[in-house]
Amino acid sequence: MKLIEVKNLKVYFTVRPSIFSKKKIVKAVDGVDLSIGEGEILTLVGESGCGKTTLGKAIAGLVKPTSGKILFKGKDLTELSKREFLEYRRSVQIVHQDPYASLNPTKSVFQILSFPLVRWRIVKSRSELRDKVKELLELVGLTPPEEFINKYPHQLSGGQRQRVAIARAISVNPKVIVADEPITMIDVSLRLGILDLMLDLRKRLGTAYLFITHDFGAARYFSAKGGGKIAVMYLGKIIEMGPAEEVIFNPLHPYTQALLSAVPVPDPEISRKKKPLKLRSLDIPSPLNPPPGCKFHTRCPYYMSRCAKEEPPLIEVKSQHYVACWLYVKR
Repeated sequence: MKLIEVKNLKVYFTVRPSIFSKKKIVKAVDGVDLSIGEGEILTLVGESGCGKTTLGKAIAGLVKPTSGKILFKGKDLTELSKREFLEYRRSVQIVHQDPYASLNPTKSVFQILSFPLVRWRIVKSRSELRDKVKELLELVGLTPPEEFINKYPHQLSGGQRQRVAIARAISVNPKVIVADEPITMIDVSLRLGILDLMLDLRKRLGTAYLFITHDFGAARYFSAKGGGKIAVMYLGKIIEMGPAEEVIFNPLHPYTQALLSAVPVPDPEISRKKKPLKLRSLDIPSPLNPPPGCKFHTRCPYYMSRCAKEEPPLIEVKSQHYVACWLYVKR
């Protein structure tokens, strides 16, 4: 069953680059279609500024779309009553990128985790509340819980803070967790532990994930263990989407190929043979002034004149494997 469906979603922002310049429109999300099923993982990959965080926030109900639809269990979010929308916000939780900013520094771990439990009336007594907080801490690997329950965020490491943030997200039994770059600001040595924790919680709780990352290495690791789908985003557009294994081992779009070719390989023999895809340019176009046609054509090594004139449609090339590239469109 599809929990969330996104149909032709657009999120535009009006910005003024400088005091004396005219207002411009940034198309952060520009006509995106995707879906997330029960217990499914959808990994969203792309460079900084491609619109993936804005898309995640729109799905979490934190950003209002300009147009398009977000459906939850088949019902349009704009048609939900106030009470139903609050229930949706409970069902879709977000884990933010920065664990140093997402936790209130004046609240203890107990207070941080208590708030959603009390707000949603998940517990009925003070003793039950304390037991539930301890249970959440154990679920996210902060053991013994007595050691962490009365600490404040400044007394925790980055990895521990992110575990508290994850505990807060799962405290209300959500259907979907939007994990927005959850390992970017954590020490490299702790990143796999956070990813493994998220996968373990999925097995235990059946939670679906929208995992957002700029790191294709992390995307490959998360998808290899969890399966699901990968969607690749570039300047507001989904340019490739399909089953995780298909996208990783048989990437179709030149941008996806370039991202994967840049991922380090631990085997020196393979690493020596591996040749990164050479792009026409390493400069990412400004979202304020995106190129016409295919937005990747200014960097694409397979550029054709058609690419600069017409925007390619997202088409199904193989079973459930979609790509937006003129190389795969039959004339």
